[in-house]
Amino acid sequence: QVQLVESGGGLVQAGGSLRLSCAPSGRTFTNYAMGWFRQGPGKEREFVAAISRGTDNTYYGDSVKGRFTISREYAENTVYLQMNSVKPEDTAVYSCAAGPAASSHYSSYYYWGQGTQVTVSS
Repeated sequence: QVQLVESGGGLVQAGGSLRLSCAPSGRTFTNYAMGWFRQGPGKEREFVAAISRGTDNTYYGDSVKGRFTISREYAENTVYLQMNSVKPEDTAVYSCAAGPAASSHYSSYYYWGQGTQVTVSS
């Protein structure tokens, strides 16, 4: 069983930056693709970014492309989501997920974290 723990959320002003972290406990995530999803108030869950296993190819949702960057640090067993030029519409609970392949579909992931709140003030 993989447990994922997110951290780094908080309150940030529009135009600012924030870095989220996701650290699996219980085992390394070397053999998993990792993804970030978010769910804003009154909105459906939305794909944010994913990184494949092995090749570390990255994929982004259209609304964050060019502003957010997903990366993974194997030595630290951690996945990051660097959020730059944030907007009020980025306000959401951000959750990381692990699965066999990078995908924009949440059903492709086996394990999920509890999420971390990101609030962007205008």
